[in-house]
Amino acid sequence: MPDFISLPALVAQTAAKAPQRIAVIDGERQLNYAQLNELIDRVAASLQAHGLVPRDVISICALSSIEYVATFLGALRAGVAVAPLAPSSTPQDFAAMVKDSGAKILFMDATTAAAMGEAAAAPLQVSLDDGGWGRPFSAWCADPGSKPAPVTIDPDWVFNIIYSSGTTGTPKGIVHSHYLRWRQYGQMDPLGYGPAAVTVLSTPLYSNTTLVCFNPTMAGGGTVVLMKKFDARGLLELSEKHRATHAMLVPVQYRRIMALPDFDRFDLSSYQMKFCTSAPFAAELKADILKRWPGGLTEFYGMTEGGGSCALLAHEHPDKLHTVGQPMPDHEVRLIDEDGKPVATGEIGEIVGRSPVVMQGYLNQPQKTAETFWHDENGTRFVRTGDIGRFDADGFLTLMDRKKDMIISGGFNIYPSDIESVVSEHADVVEVAVVGMPSEDWGETPVAFVVSKPDAAIDPAALKAWTNSRVGKTQRLADVVVVDALPRSAIGKVLKRELRDQHVKAL
Repeated sequence: MPDFISLPALVAQTAAKAPQRIAVIDGERQLNYAQLNELIDRVAASLQAHGLVPRDVISICALSSIEYVATFLGALRAGVAVAPLAPSSTPQDFAAMVKDSGAKILFMDATTAAAMGEAAAAPLQVSLDDGGWGRPFSAWCADPGSKPAPVTIDPDWVFNIIYSSGTTGTPKGIVHSHYLRWRQYGQMDPLGYGPAAVTVLSTPLYSNTTLVCFNPTMAGGGTVVLMKKFDARGLLELSEKHRATHAMLVPVQYRRIMALPDFDRFDLSSYQMKFCTSAPFAAELKADILKRWPGGLTEFYGMTEGGGSCALLAHEHPDKLHTVGQPMPDHEVRLIDEDGKPVATGEIGEIVGRSPVVMQGYLNQPQKTAETFWHDENGTRFVRTGDIGRFDADGFLTLMDRKKDMIISGGFNIYPSDIESVVSEHADVVEVAVVGMPSEDWGETPVAFVVSKPDAAIDPAALKAWTNSRVGKTQRLADVVVVDALPRSAIGKVLKRELRDQHVKAL
């Protein structure tokens, strides 16, 4: 690895070498590297003028925009950490995250400010789109040509605080250092993140999913194309218009794109690599993408907390599409049983991992941080994922389920993914999620929530019988519920807790 250099310093290097290269495209607006670098300087100078010092924190809750990008990078240039928050948060969670982060300034736009209402509290509030909330960004930002006082970034300083989705309770602040982020974008050269990269980002900038593509694109001097809100046809239009080379998409986005009747009319020949992470990625969907969408396909498996990650280069291993690949370089992944003992190859166990890329911890939660780690017999620390998986003889990892989603019925462990794979084979099913529901007789019993194809009419009883004739006795469904759509987080994770709670209320 080369010597550490901060992300804002790399942007400044590109601005000096290639000032006219386009850095960010936001709809009809765009900035070249010289313009972006100047705006980053103005943000950093304004933060300093308002009394912020290295290791302070700001928070951003807004849709993706040029101002969002400049504020994020400007804070980093001043040594200030960023806590990017989800616009989809409840006002209660939002208020708790702003308070927990200790943000000195809160940046929002009109859309998110309206949604958060009175919860949007901070010592200083700035409106990124100059809306009718807080101080307008254009007035808050330092004058054109302003320069901040130079700051030497310590690799151990906090880069960002990413709050967990909250699907299992109150969101926790995951603390990443500049060193962690540098390790990530420093490893991206083989994936083509150079000056010619044009990366379309349709997932929000508060998400780690997005940042693992945004950061290396900026670090390599490439171009970022922002989407405020994902639209399947819109992504293809942007890709064709800007000759996109890279994109990060979650599985539900890929499914919607590939289902477009006119997908094949778009010129996507510029693509070098497409990425996917954050949710289960069906093998048949991967195969369809490889067949019809030019360029490679890489699936990442890992946690925002860091630890051991895997990568599947699907275009190189078409026979392993049912897996999430092999551990990445310098990453070690193991499987352990309920007692914390390693399991044999081919056996199922909880996934734990370690690497140079690991969070500093959960902000203000030392106990939760300690619970996240497992130590082997030598005292080596691994991150516990809470996921269940199995390695095959070639060292490829197959995901079974989240440990918390495993169903224990009559003393037997049932993995919802096994049942989901069967149900998804039915000709009328688009998507399925299997959830464990309370049962007096069995403790828990599996229920399938399915989304039908637009022109299909699913008979729940018939689908239940069809499925139960194809699964093991302990895996048989107690019920099938047809829904219009599966509830998802902003980055595509199915919210099984919501399905469970809604079904319990309906009983």
